[in-house]
Order: sequence, then C-alpha cells, then structure tokens
Amino acid sequence: MVGTVLKHYLIETELGKGGMGVVYRARDTRLGRLVALKMITPGLVASPERRARLLLEARSAAAVSHPAIAQVYDIDEVDGRLFIAMEYVDGRTVTRLLADGELDLLGAVEIALQVAEGLAKAHDAGILHRDIKSDNIMVTRDGHAKLLDFGLAKLVEPISDEPLAPGELSRTLTRGRVQTIPGAVMGTLSYMSPEQARGKELDRRSDIFSLGIVLYEMVTSELPFKGETPLDTMHAIAYEEARPVTLIRRNLTPELHRIVFRCLRKNPDDRYPDAHALAADLRRLKHDLETGTTTKLPAGERLRGWFERFKVSFPSGTRGMIILLGGILLAVLLVAVRFNWGGLIGPAFIGLFVYRFARNRKRRLVAAFARKLGKFPEVRLVTVRDDRLTVVVDKAPAKVYLRINALLDDLNRNLFFGKDLKGEIRAEVSEPEARAMMTQIGVVYAREDAAARGAGKPAGA
Repeated sequence: MVGTVLKHYLIETELGKGGMGVVYRARDTRLGRLVALKMITPGLVASPERRARLLLEARSAAAVSHPAIAQVYDIDEVDGRLFIAMEYVDGRTVTRLLADGELDLLGAVEIALQVAEGLAKAHDAGILHRDIKSDNIMVTRDGHAKLLDFGLAKLVEPISDEPLAPGELSRTLTRGRVQTIPGAVMGTLSYMSPEQARGKELDRRSDIFSLGIVLYEMVTSELPFKGETPLDTMHAIAYEEARPVTLIRRNLTPELHRIVFRCLRKNPDDRYPDAHALAADLRRLKHDLETGTTTKLPAGERLRGWFERFKVSFPSGTRGMIILLGGILLAVLLVAVRFNWGGLIGPAFIGLFVYRFARNRKRRLVAAFARKLGKFPEVRLVTVRDDRLTVVVDKAPAKVYLRINALLDDLNRNLFFGKDLKGEIRAEVSEPEARAMMTQIGVVYAREDAAARGAGKPAGA
C-alpha cells in the first residue's frame, strides 16, 4: 500500500496493525497535512448492517472535538477498500514512555487529567471509548496527551460466533475483540473493567475503571491485575483488589491512592460517577504536587468524600449502612418512649429464628449455585472452603467461564451476611489433585464420573 493514493491521501509508511486493520501515515494532498489512515479489514464490514454502523459511529466520533482526543477527519471507500482518516499524532505512546523511563509522577497525573477531561467531553456526547489502554494514549513532543481510536473500539466484531476455547482466549481478547451486545467481551484484556470481563453492558464508569488502570500503571510501572493465563487475569479484574500504589512506591501520596482506589472499585456505583469528578480530583492533586501544599476542600465536599469512603468500605455497602442506621433509630425510639423491654422476649425469639434463617442464606445460595453449574457438562467439581469457591472444569469455551463469573456475581449480590465468596476457575487439574479435593471438606458438587474416580472406582462402574 505504501506509495498508493486513496482519494487525495498519499500513503507514505505503515505505522502498525490493530483489531480494525492496518494503520498508515499518509499525506492529505489537498490540505498539505499528515493523517493517520486506518484501512478497515474487509471482513469487519462484510454486511450492510456493519458498514452502516461503522459509518454512524465514525460520524459520532468526528463530532467530538477536544485537545485530548485525536480527531476523525474523514471516512470513505475507494475500490472497495474502506478507510478512516484521523489526526496524525507525532509522539510516543504511554507504553513507550514507561519503557524508556521518561514518565515521572507529575507527568503521569497530567496525562491522566488531560485524558479525563477528554473523556468527560465525549461522555457528555454519549460516546464511550471501550478500549482505553497505554497503547491508545499518545503524548506529543510538547507534552499533550491524545486519546486514539475514540468511539471506534466497539466497531470490531468477531467474524465467527463460535465459542472460543480457553487457549484461544488470549489472542482474541488482546486484539480487541468487541461486540455491542450484552454477553460479549470487549476491550483489551489487562485494561478491562469487571463488567467488560463479565460481558455485561457498559457505561461511562467502565472507561473510568480502564483509565484508573492506566494511571496505576503510569505511577507504579506495573499493571494492577495480572495472572498466569488470560482467564486468571479476567478473574483478578472481576474479583481481586489491586495492591495499593503506596505499597509499591512508598513515596506516592495517600491522595493518589484514594483516586486510583476509587477508579478501580469493582462495583460501578462505588467509582467516580463521571469523568468530570475524576478530573476535578486529579486537578487538585496536580496543584498539590506542583506547590507542595495540600488543597483544603470545602466542608460539603469533605463530608461527601468521607461518606463515599465509608460507603465503599462498609460491609454490604449502602444496603448495610441503611440496615445499621435503621437499627440505631429503632433503638433510640424504643428508649425514648420507655418501652417495656419484657414484651420483647417473644419477638426476640422470632427475630432469632429469622436471623438464623437469613444467616443460612449463604449456604442455600451456594447450593443453588452448584445446581446451576451442574447443568454445564464441562464443570467437573465445585468446592467451598473459607469463603473461597473453586470450580474445576474440563476444556470449556470462553462463554462457560463468563457464565460462571456471572453466576458468582449474582450469588454475592444476594448475600445478606458474611464476606463475599471469591471464585477460582481451574482447568487441567490432574487426577491425583482432583481425588484429593474430593476427600476434603466443602465439596458442593461433583460430576458423576469425577465422584466415581474420587471414590476409587473406574469411570462408568
């Protein structure tokens, strides 16, 4: 393609390849400026519906103008080759800056602030990015951050609807496999939000989670969620908490930890409600770092911040706080009216019965969870020990992993008491280890052939 002229764009050199196709640097011969020309892979727009949707999304992205967003200039087709002309950004990605060791704390906060402000503008226009990552943030030579491929990540679709085997999941997820319907996995694996990892519908708070991962990476040079396999990484994103940035680098401020921690909350309701709020906190942090002072927030904001921190750290979140406050108000009311406490003996026994019934809800939910998993032929064994649930599977398509995570999420959401269960999905467990697991306390489901082998009988006996 180098040297080819498409419309009035002269292709000069190849810049790279991505989920949508090949990207070239080209020269707009009419306006005399450089552009990034993204050649769309033909299979992605094979149907009229996909082509129409691409045109719609490109027009929407082109309507958003902000210094932190790489502008979409044009979309057209020449000789059956569909392409998008975008702003050419002369600079280095955040990934490259980190590799070169040229990103300090203040620079990282400045980049995150600029991107957050760009996100706020796009979100206000109803456009999500869905694939925020270090490779998609370019920093120009004069220090301006540019978010690439805005609004276009959801255009990438799988060409086949066949389920993926676990071994294929890494290649698929890391090339930006995306669908716009619930149940699909969108985005780049290490930067996914929990709802992306579970294939759920997304809103602006998913982009905030992904930006939180980039900020974490910029200030620590590490990713917050890592695993030996892609599925381990997905599990970490969905259920495990990231190590505080202040434990990785001791010189980082507690305020930076608070911002990153809030971005990376598993429940979207516990994150920043929008990019405007995130940008406001980053702006204050930048001021504090530049001046060496601490900005004193207004009383209302301090109270609101205290409430948010208390809410996300309180057991059962908002629901638990409401129950606690209700109990305190009831106790105060009974004391105020000089209630006859002897009359509470009968209701107390009833309350104790109800409490025990509710307390055992976890056991019933786990049993229901095991029954649902028993319908999957790939599920071999389910155990629960010390609030850790382990599911052993044979070779299974990716949708089984997503479904198991979704069921565990529903289980935890319906708990009234106790800690949430942390899930672990294990594949390729050896026979000796599987037999050992069968003899331990906590087995809630075992497939018939697995139970037979665990009892020392040959399968099918």
